[in-house]
Amino acid sequence: MVITETITQAIKTAVEKAGISYDGDLTLEHPRELSHGDYATNIAMMLAKAENKNPLELAEIIAKNINAPEIANIEVAGPGFINITLADEFYLSQVKEIFTNPDNYGWNTAWQGKKILVEHSSPNLFKPFHIGHMMNNTIGESMARLAHTSGAEVTVVSYPSDVSLGIGKAVWKLMDYGVEKLDEFETVAEKMAFLGRCYAEGTQAYDAAPELEARVREITQDIYEHRDTPAYAAYKIGRDLNLDYFLKMTARLGSSFDGLIFESEAGIAGKEIVMNHVPDVYTESNGAVIYEGEQDGLHTRVFINKDGNPTYEAKDIGLLKLKFERYQPDLSVLVTDSEQKEYYKVVKTSAGKINADWDEKMVHKTHGRMQFKGTKMSSRLGNTPLVADILDAVVEEVNERADGRTLTPDEADVIAIAAIKYTILRTQAGKNINFDPDTSLSFEGDSGPYLQYTYARAQSVLDKASHLDLEPQLEQPDGWQVTDLERYLYRFPEIVDLAFRDLAPHQVVTYVTELAQMFNTWYGNTKIVDQDDPATLYRLALTKATGQVIKNGLWILGIDALEQM
Repeated sequence: MVITETITQAIKTAVEKAGISYDGDLTLEHPRELSHGDYATNIAMMLAKAENKNPLELAEIIAKNINAPEIANIEVAGPGFINITLADEFYLSQVKEIFTNPDNYGWNTAWQGKKILVEHSSPNLFKPFHIGHMMNNTIGESMARLAHTSGAEVTVVSYPSDVSLGIGKAVWKLMDYGVEKLDEFETVAEKMAFLGRCYAEGTQAYDAAPELEARVREITQDIYEHRDTPAYAAYKIGRDLNLDYFLKMTARLGSSFDGLIFESEAGIAGKEIVMNHVPDVYTESNGAVIYEGEQDGLHTRVFINKDGNPTYEAKDIGLLKLKFERYQPDLSVLVTDSEQKEYYKVVKTSAGKINADWDEKMVHKTHGRMQFKGTKMSSRLGNTPLVADILDAVVEEVNERADGRTLTPDEADVIAIAAIKYTILRTQAGKNINFDPDTSLSFEGDSGPYLQYTYARAQSVLDKASHLDLEPQLEQPDGWQVTDLERYLYRFPEIVDLAFRDLAPHQVVTYVTELAQMFNTWYGNTKIVDQDDPATLYRLALTKATGQVIKNGLWILGIDALEQM
């Protein structure tokens, strides 16, 4: 039983002893100041009116009846708050738990035996991997890791868009240049840039020359039907290049996928489902098939166009079918740009009328957009920066700020990715964010590199002690005064659980940053390693425990911990 459950039960028992029957929710909060205790509840203020009692007096009555071995002190404050301070033995037990179960400290088994599916980073093949994809990847990967902490079996998938009229335009332009032109480029990045050019130029040519429509649609149909044609052969070359690049780029960002579900296969499934649900869910209208969203307070959207092809909406219906058939998730999480919020309400609502699970077990999380602050970076990257260019630009900034130290390419890359991911994840999903090199690359607080630096600092202290044959010891010395660190470390499992329930990585960012700041303050005010001080061994235990919790938090955020910086 986690500590919040223990305290909640103790308070409910105290309420019963006060002669009050109450089975509703009970709110526990952490006071802003540790001097006010570890937890506070307003239960007396909630019940006072119904019980016709003074809230302060009722709080005193309830407080006298709260009893649990983990609680050391209870005080009534203000208009009727009950402040609870935990026992020193409890803090020590949590430090011991970190040592006993280091890599999984903070994890729980709430979803053990259940399955969670997370879809993110779904690329549009033939279009470059850009900033929007990186935001989606960072948020989706962190949500998948949060799901992992719940004990669930987690599956991560991506949904590449591998067939569309836009891809048909790109393939037309690739053939116009000649597929062999790809051989002129040495690197995969250069080949990808060229394919991106084909996508843009193909779209421009199509819009400017109506006579191209028939040819482009023929190419698109070749792709849909896997026809043995030069167009399909050219498409396969471009598709394979794109997929290889996508998987390598996402691996560089620290993520991998258990499965890929392609838009082409979802389209086949989606068209069949939609046509099978006319007229009970969908409606024929002017040669197309639509969903009349107004009946649900939404807007109407086309699911099958006049050419008989499935639109994105129908493909998403097919995708839901394939996800639930292949993986049988108890929870399916989809991460997209916030611009798809209203669109997906229509898809989700109509899907629920076909299969209730497709609506009830599906959660749609959205994210905003990212901009780059600073003339140098913003002018270099342009309006829609590519991920490779972003990483190169931030790596350059990292090296410039290395204070004379030469970083290996891998170190600079890891620090750059930490800076970007932290900036993305520190803000609640759905909001737009700015990447400011001055704050995002700072080693002095509120940044990914700061967390990495703090972890490395803890490891440095432990290494120094080890060379003096001093090892952490899990025993508080006589006269030990409990530190703020001990009163903060135990909260990590609670924060992780809340972050998973809300699918809110920013909660982990806030906690780990505050813990790092607390450790650095303690480090600055304390001589941790002192061979003549018997408290040294326990201080080393706190140092190791803090480093481990920071490392676990970084893992949830998809950020690598560095042993030295």
